[in-house]
Amino acid sequence: MLERIFESGLWGTRFMVLLAVIFGLIGAVALFIVASFDIYDTAKLVINTYINHHHPEHFHEIVVGGIIGAVDLYLIGVVMLIFSFGIYELFISDIDVAKEDEERGNKILAIHSLDQLKDKISKVIVMVLVVGFFKKVGLATYTSPLELLYLALSITAVAVGLYFLSKVGHKH
Repeated sequence: MLERIFESGLWGTRFMVLLAVIFGLIGAVALFIVASFDIYDTAKLVINTYINHHHPEHFHEIVVGGIIGAVDLYLIGVVMLIFSFGIYELFISDIDVAKEDEERGNKILAIHSLDQLKDKISKVIVMVLVVGFFKKVGLATYTSPLELLYLALSITAVAVGLYFLSKVGHKH
């Protein structure tokens, strides 16, 4: 009897993950909003630049940096969504609506194990790092041919890493 009460209480503690789910979703929404405002501000800058015929120094770098920064935030928001959906499905229940919409929901956000959750999140995090890398590369200034060689080698390393990451992902 005591064992049954303890196990029931222990099993009920899994609902604590609802805090992670709820605040993960709030974080995702916040990131999507901030990224959208970043895109809006960048678009406003572009429109004002062409209306006023005032082309600020490093204009293209500013525009590309703003857009890439927003993409970075969107990707981190996606990580938060995947995390929230995955934790919910692992600890609480399958999402019935996602099962009904197998074409989209079940394939993208269905999580059946912690390893699957980790794999999905890690792939998106790698994309966040790649986007961040290209943002930094785009804003850097190069003064010598050796720096351009380093740039080419680093882009090649990223491409090779993504290639191998995709190969590992297809084995499962």
